[in-house]
Amino acid sequence: MHETTQLLIEVGALLLVLSVLGRVAARFGFSAIPLYLLAGLAVGEGGLLPLQASEEFFEVGSQIGVILLLAMLGLEYSADELVSNLKTSKISGILDAVMNALPGALFAILLGWEPAAVVALAGATWVSSSGVIAKVVRDLGRLGNRETPVILSILVMEDLAMAFYLPVLSALVIGAGLMQGAITVAIAVAVVVTILYVALRHGRFLSRLLPDKNAEALLLGVVGLTMLVAGLAEGVNVSAAVGAFLVGIAISGPVAHQSAQLITPLRDLFAAVFFVFFGISTSPADIVPVLLPAFALAVLTISTKAFSGYKAAKRAGIAAPGRWRTGLALTPRGEFSIVIAGLAVGAGIEPTLAPLATAYVLMTIVAGPLLARVPDTAWFKARVRKPVSAPPATPITTP
Repeated sequence: MHETTQLLIEVGALLLVLSVLGRVAARFGFSAIPLYLLAGLAVGEGGLLPLQASEEFFEVGSQIGVILLLAMLGLEYSADELVSNLKTSKISGILDAVMNALPGALFAILLGWEPAAVVALAGATWVSSSGVIAKVVRDLGRLGNRETPVILSILVMEDLAMAFYLPVLSALVIGAGLMQGAITVAIAVAVVVTILYVALRHGRFLSRLLPDKNAEALLLGVVGLTMLVAGLAEGVNVSAAVGAFLVGIAISGPVAHQSAQLITPLRDLFAAVFFVFFGISTSPADIVPVLLPAFALAVLTISTKAFSGYKAAKRAGIAAPGRWRTGLALTPRGEFSIVIAGLAVGAGIEPTLAPLATAYVLMTIVAGPLLARVPDTAWFKARVRKPVSAPPATPITTP
């Protein structure tokens, strides 16, 4: 069979399966993400029906999915809102880093790993998955909630921190000199600052350049600009997600509204592809030996992430239910954790890190969307609702 023919058959069949899984999830009122992941596991290497020709398609599609998810989130918020949230969330970002990177580092030290692997696992447990959380927040209808800007602030700060972290980790694993690592970090930071400056100062001008009267031209322009900036950002070790998010932030007014409507179907398609590819890239055979340590690490860091998210929402003046929604929504780890593990293993550092990180991320991605729904349940609301104290009784006096 011709390779192109086989690719079309595989992609078409898998998309139809995803459609059925999405309907099942909607029917029973839960996120489809765990089902998409399981579908990916089933068709990945070592799965029940491994793909032969379409893995590369899903790899590229998964990258587009993350970019569109973050661009859509950016379209929901203005540049002024972003800067305001980042300023008010500095302490929360530091707490998030300490509470979630430290457990990974200590875990690696207990396993007897070398310093570069310790730094790698610390990063893997620190950073939440922007792609997964963006979809969860949208699926649960929480884009307009008071806690959503807090969640976005944490995600953006984590992704911005990766502009510093990834070059440093790269220098560690390849044994590069201090000067080379410093130059790489400086370039990454300059790119982030430039994109943020353009978003803040020239966002309205950028919006006027986009053709809001022609839907086809607008769609091509916004998607093209988003992918171009994301690619340029990633080329200098800055998260493509950060670039895409800041492009969304820069677009404002009626153009932003129209763009969101046009991009939504594309985002839904490629977001599903992203989660499937994550499952495809995971070999079930590699996961089995590290299940127990991965489970222990997942339980520990889900707890620390929920705690740091809760505290961040509390500092922002969010009520108790919103604090829990913040903390539990932030628990999934994802694309960055896999990139970090792959970077270390590719340099010949601690081969156990890759399957451990994969199993760990898979557990948090499955658990995260389920935990995110817990604050909306009646029993949880009853538990966190503070009882209203009765007014003091008026003493009865007898004449």
